[in-house]
Amino acid sequence: MKKIRKLHIINGDTVKVISGNSRGKTGKVLLVERVKYRAIVEGLNMVTKHVKPSASNPQGGIEKTEASIHLSNLMLVDPATGEPTRIGRKRDEKGKLQRYSKKTGEIIKNG
Repeated sequence: MKKIRKLHIINGDTVKVISGNSRGKTGKVLLVERVKYRAIVEGLNMVTKHVKPSASNPQGGIEKTEASIHLSNLMLVDPATGEPTRIGRKRDEKGKLQRYSKKTGEIIKNG
């Protein structure tokens, strides 16, 4: 069984793309695929998909949808400063692990 690592990005985070076709753009994370180590970001890495006509969509046609991006190409945007930052983990007073910004040292709220 493959061990799934803790990730620096979770659903609802704002991220910046640091490499690839969408480099420099920011967006909100819609879904994180932990096993594949990829994330789908709102409005980024758009691909064209041909849809076959069906009962719910009798017209069919061509749709644009978001494709996943590897997590190594994403960097978390610090909510306090609005700049990309690396994250670290430290325990709070209750003993729970919290994410914090390495630039400012502030705790990052989940989502």
